[in-house]
Amino acid sequence: MTVSDGERTSGSGRLLTGVAWALLLVGLWLWGSDVGDLRGVSGPATGDVAQVGRPLGVELPPAHDPLPAARPERVDVPSLRVRAPVTARGLDADGAIDPPPFEQPGTVGWYGGGTRPGAAGAALFVGHVDTETKPAVFYDLSTLRPGETVEVRRDDGTVAEFTVDDVQVVTRKRFDAKKAYGPHEEGRAELRLITCGGSFDKATRTYTANVVVSAYLTDVSR
Repeated sequence: MTVSDGERTSGSGRLLTGVAWALLLVGLWLWGSDVGDLRGVSGPATGDVAQVGRPLGVELPPAHDPLPAARPERVDVPSLRVRAPVTARGLDADGAIDPPPFEQPGTVGWYGGGTRPGAAGAALFVGHVDTETKPAVFYDLSTLRPGETVEVRRDDGTVAEFTVDDVQVVTRKRFDAKKAYGPHEEGRAELRLITCGGSFDKATRTYTANVVVSAYLTDVSR
């Protein structure tokens, strides 16, 4: 694969390579296998963790009770004009989650071995940031802000609405799988949207950071 010159920052950049996916998502396998010695993420700092936080004056709604488990079919992010099909992905032979195929940059991958969105726990969605020629499904993910919504249509006919409460850009060296993938509040239904961010390292052909958007269930409709 070849890439063109030029660099972009958080939430935009080049096509996510297989190596980059492994670096990001093997942490999921370690976390799920209850392997210890995962280093914590330091406090927000430029070049390490960039955290949007909650803007002044933005009141977030109360959490909705978790729903019965159901599989996701589509994810909508109205503020980003994202309307994408969801496909279940498993772990490969190396213990890393298989991302959506590069030939499907508009598809979002859901880790099917984990929590189903709307049920108690944190459901994990991953997507490409771009291709060699155009933006992919999560190109603008880092521009999401607390208070904005993410809707997940499920195969039981319900639409689970999640409210964003945290947006971070975390360098790979400081990535903490437990904080990224684990629930922020016990018993709450939560959602993670993850892609690559930071800058593109030409030497390693990988991104330098991950964009991690956290949200929690606040409403449900049909």
